[in-house]
Amino acid sequence: MKRTHHCNELRPAHIGQVVTLAGWVHSRRDLGGLIFIDVRDREGRTQTVFDPSCVPADVFERAGALRSECVVSITGKVRRRPEGTDNPKIATGEVEVLAQSLDVLNVADVLPFPVDDPEIASKVNEELRLKYRYLDLRRPEMSRNLRLRSRVATAIRVFMEEQGFLEVETPVLFKSTPEGAREFLVPNRREPGTFYALPQSPQQFKQMLMVAGVERYYQLARCFRDEDQRADRQLEFTQLDLEMSFVEREDIYRLVEGVLQRVWKVALDADIATPFKRISFEEAMNRYGIDKPDTRFEMELADFTEDFRASGFKVFKEAVANGGVVKALNAKGMASATQGQIETMTEYAKSFGARGLAYIKVEGGEWKSPIVKFFSDAEKSALATRLKIEEGDLILFAADQWLTACEILGKIRLYCADILKAAGKLVIPQDRFDFLWVVDFPLLSFDKEQNRWYSSHHPFTAPVPEDIPLLRTDPKKVRGQHYDIVVNGVELGGGSIRIHQPDVQKLVFEEVLRLPPETVQARFGYMLEAFRYGAPPHGGIALGFDRLLAILCGTPSIRDVIAFPKTAKGTDLMTDAPSSVDPKQLRELYIELKVPRKDKDS
Repeated sequence: MKRTHHCNELRPAHIGQVVTLAGWVHSRRDLGGLIFIDVRDREGRTQTVFDPSCVPADVFERAGALRSECVVSITGKVRRRPEGTDNPKIATGEVEVLAQSLDVLNVADVLPFPVDDPEIASKVNEELRLKYRYLDLRRPEMSRNLRLRSRVATAIRVFMEEQGFLEVETPVLFKSTPEGAREFLVPNRREPGTFYALPQSPQQFKQMLMVAGVERYYQLARCFRDEDQRADRQLEFTQLDLEMSFVEREDIYRLVEGVLQRVWKVALDADIATPFKRISFEEAMNRYGIDKPDTRFEMELADFTEDFRASGFKVFKEAVANGGVVKALNAKGMASATQGQIETMTEYAKSFGARGLAYIKVEGGEWKSPIVKFFSDAEKSALATRLKIEEGDLILFAADQWLTACEILGKIRLYCADILKAAGKLVIPQDRFDFLWVVDFPLLSFDKEQNRWYSSHHPFTAPVPEDIPLLRTDPKKVRGQHYDIVVNGVELGGGSIRIHQPDVQKLVFEEVLRLPPETVQARFGYMLEAFRYGAPPHGGIALGFDRLLAILCGTPSIRDVIAFPKTAKGTDLMTDAPSSVDPKQLRELYIELKVPRKDKDS
C-alpha cells in the first residue's frame, strides 16, 4: 500500500511515528517560509508541514507548486501542533505531519468549480456539477451522502437476514406490461420485432417466488420508468423490495416499522416510536387533502357541506346540490398574502377544473371578501367557530366533488406552509419525523375518458375479503388491501396483500378492468397458471431507497444521494447520454428510424 494511515486517523497517540498519507491536496498555504498542505482522502483531512530545513530544496519547491486536487503521497513524522494552532473542526486537529518526502502521483488542472469551499460549491450551477460529477462527489457533503447510503444498505441487509429473508435478484430484461407507467423497451436482435422491457418493479417475479415457496424475499432492486423527472423521480431508481407468504397487513406493518427503526438508529442515532399512526385514505383526504399528508403542522381541512346546503351563495349551494362538498381551511397569518400568491393558489384550483378560488382575508377586524355578503349569520358563526378564525387569517374554500375539493385545498395547504415557513411563521424542527400508514384505499378508480375502471395501485392488489362480491355489482365501494408508508409528507413506499386465487385474479383482469381474454393470457397467463398449482396468501411492499436517503441526508432532491443521476430532462451530462447509435447497430436490430438523426458530429 502507498499509505500507512488514512487522513482521518492520526491522533496524539501517533506522535513520533513516521507515516505515509495519500490523497488529494485540499488546500495549500505558504506562511512565513513554511508550506502547509492539507491532504484529504475519503475519510477526512490531515495537515502536513513542509519546512525547508527538513526537506531537500527540490521537495520544498514541488510542494510550493502544488495546486488544489493534485494527488500526492507524503511521508513524515507525526508531531503535536504548536500551542494555540489546534483545529477543533477536524478530527486530526491536534497533530500534524512534518514532511520528509513528497511524491506527486498526479497533477490536477484548474478545476471548473471549487470542491474545498462548501459555501461556494453549494452555489455552483447544478448542470455544471452533474457534468463534472466525479469532482462534485469529492465534496464532503456528497461523500457523506454516499457513505450513508452504503451504511443504510448494509443495515437493511443485516436486518432482513435476521428476519429470515432471502436476497434474490430478479431479471432486468422483462416483458412489456403497458398497464402501468411508460416502459423502456429493449429490442431483441435474436427475434426481430420482439422486445424486452426494463422492469418498473419486480412485482410479478416476487409473486412467483412466493409460489415457488421462498416465503420471505427481498432485494435492493433497480427499477426503470420512462416518466417525466421531478425532484423525487429518476428514470432509474432503487427500491427496497420485499414479499412474504402467509401474512396479513399487520405483519407487513410490524416488519417495515422494524426496518425503519433500525435505519434511523444506524443513520441518525435516532429512536423512532412504533407502532406508527394509521389513518384511512378517506380520513387523509378529508383532513389534509392528500394521501401522503405532512402531519407536522395543522392547517387541516374542514367540511361545511351541511352548513352551506341552503346557502344564499349560489356557487356553494349548487355544488352541494350536484352531490359535491364545500370544504375550507384556515391559513393562519396569511391575510397579508400578495396578489401574486393569491393568483398562484387560484391557478392551483383551476388546474383541477375549478372556475376560481373563493377566499376571505381577516384584516382590521373585518372579513374582506366579495362572497361574505351572501353568508348568513349561522354560516359565518360556523366558519368562525370551527376554523378558529382570528385577525390575520386567510380562509380558503373549495366547492366541488369530494375528491376534487380535497385535492384543491390539499395542494394549497402545502403551498401556504411553504410561504409561512419562508416567512418564519411556521417552524418545523429538522429532526422531527412523523411516520404514518395510510390504509383502506379504494381498490379501483374510474377513468371517464375511457369509461372504464382501472387499478388504483396495481391489478394484483387483493380486495378486502368482504368486498369481493361488490366487484361485479358496485366496484366503487370495493376497498383494497393496499397501504402506503408516509413520513413528513413523503411517500416512502406502498404495497398490498396480493390476490392469490386464480379465479379472483381472472375476474379482476377480465370483468372489472375489462381486459380482453387474449390480452390477459398474453401478459399474465403464466401467473394465472402458477396460481393453479398452490399459491400461498402473500403480500409485500416496496420502499423508495433514494427517497429514504434524501430524507436522512436532509436534501430535497434524490439526485444528491445518487452517485450518477440524470437531469430533469433525463440526460447524463457527464457521459452525454442518451446518444445516437451507429447505423450498423440499428440494422442488426432491424430498426429503421422515422425521425431525423441528431448526429452531434455532423
